[in-house]
Amino acid sequence: MTRKHPEDLRSHRWFGTSDLRSFGHRSRMLQMGYAREEFMGKPVIAVINTWSEINSCQTHFKERVEEVKRGIWQAGGMPVEMPAMTLAEAFERPSPMLHRNLLAMEVEQILRHYPFDGTVIMGGCDKTTPALIMGAASMNLPTIFMPAGPMLNGRWRDKILGSGSDAWKYWDELRAGNINECQWREIEEGIARSPGLCMTMGTGMTMTSLAETLGLTLPGASTIPAVDSNHNRMASSCGRRIVEMVWDDLKINDICTEQAYENACTALMAFGGSTNAFVHLIAMARRSGIPMKQDIYDTASQKVPVILNLRPSGQYLAEDWYYAGGCRAALNVIRNDLHLDCLTVNGQTLGTNIEGAEVIDNDVIRPLDNPIYPEGGTAVLYGNLAPDGAVMKAAACDPRFLKHQGPALVFDSYDAMSAAINNEDLDVTPDHVLVLRNAGPKGGPGMPEWGMLPIPKKLLKQGVRDMLRVTDARMSGTSYGACVLHIAPESYVGGPLALVHDGDIISVDINKRKIELIISDEEMTERQAGWTTPAERYPRSYTRMYMEHVTQANDGCDFDFLEYTEEEVPEPEIH
Repeated sequence: MTRKHPEDLRSHRWFGTSDLRSFGHRSRMLQMGYAREEFMGKPVIAVINTWSEINSCQTHFKERVEEVKRGIWQAGGMPVEMPAMTLAEAFERPSPMLHRNLLAMEVEQILRHYPFDGTVIMGGCDKTTPALIMGAASMNLPTIFMPAGPMLNGRWRDKILGSGSDAWKYWDELRAGNINECQWREIEEGIARSPGLCMTMGTGMTMTSLAETLGLTLPGASTIPAVDSNHNRMASSCGRRIVEMVWDDLKINDICTEQAYENACTALMAFGGSTNAFVHLIAMARRSGIPMKQDIYDTASQKVPVILNLRPSGQYLAEDWYYAGGCRAALNVIRNDLHLDCLTVNGQTLGTNIEGAEVIDNDVIRPLDNPIYPEGGTAVLYGNLAPDGAVMKAAACDPRFLKHQGPALVFDSYDAMSAAINNEDLDVTPDHVLVLRNAGPKGGPGMPEWGMLPIPKKLLKQGVRDMLRVTDARMSGTSYGACVLHIAPESYVGGPLALVHDGDIISVDINKRKIELIISDEEMTERQAGWTTPAERYPRSYTRMYMEHVTQANDGCDFDFLEYTEEEVPEPEIH
């Protein structure tokens, strides 16, 4: 690998030439109090910080960004902090998924139009990780991802609480009358005790551990708890390393190869990761020019079992995973199913980085001969109800629903479902299939996490805790239960889910990877002929662009004009 010289730096075009425009660039840097020695002839690094006062996952980023910058200065680079929009999972409605592509566009534009030689992208909250990687891949500069890290384990009395998973669990117990409002408030005050990501194997932890698997983090970075001092040191190490990556011209798409994405899919299955990763990985890969299809997940599912005993599929939490050996140890368990020669940001191969990583607690990170589920955690289903596919997290549901059929109970909107679900006169049995439609990429809009439909109150009181549910929505990675998600094409664009009537029989068979609406082809055709396109709802602004250009779940929900193209995007002109 040939190292760059100062005149080879991209930032040299802004600061190093002898023309009027460079005079203006240099004078404005001097205006901010920088000396020429600080920015000329050195890698200029964008530190893209998604901190905000409403993003609890990244509360600590005000401190971490200074540590990243310190590392960059130490290595002879110049850091420039660039704030980017926040995607706060807990607060944004209907879903931060609506704005994942907007953040990706912002990151690409920041990197394309400013004098940056490389970037440290700081994130972790669910949609932030894929958005940052998508934007960085589209620009293709040297890039390190600095993950936010998981929060500390939750506590309530003598019980360990996991964010999301135990919220759903105890909410059902409150609705069933098994706990009181005082106990519910205690749970509320103990379930999230520090900055950081959900410490279950939700979307945040899934995506940051897959970023590590891809090779975009420093080894072991993704599982360090957010408030552990090792996290501080990791941040400054990211700063030092990115400067060397610039000199070595090691770019993000040198790392994000087809084999690296195959590794990520394998790890997703072995970790029992979030179903949301199915959408995000496709979008990320396509930004790097890899035409990933969702069938790759089923291939991965048949290679590895679920070895991580983390909620919602298992028992433990991310803090326990860290002490059990972390992401490196888990990857080492499945090393025979990985492409070990994939390059990573530290300049070493994945195989080198995980070599010798020990499992300290083999109940948290299980051996291959003692998994928590015998195959990958999530299955891809096809059938006349989902011609372009659907997904089901089989590892996190009652086994009796792995093969089930029952009558549909259909809700046309989330509001309609919410209004009916607590009605104790609702005509529903444990064998019914709850159907929520108009909740996909365009129907939501933004494909909200409504997929874990609540169990009807009438059945909760009878002790029912799982039912088969079918929807074009997503669900939180912290959720669980027999939920068939991401039905494609979605109902809002006339997919077969739009044609289901109350009482229709729906059949799911995980072993056969099938989901079927039990009606004749003739009846399906007749119903399709009677379907009408919904009226336009969003006449202006970003949401209009979203509705016009977002793809379906099986294509990653990216914008159709943002996927990789062989045609080189021109650099900004510097006059």
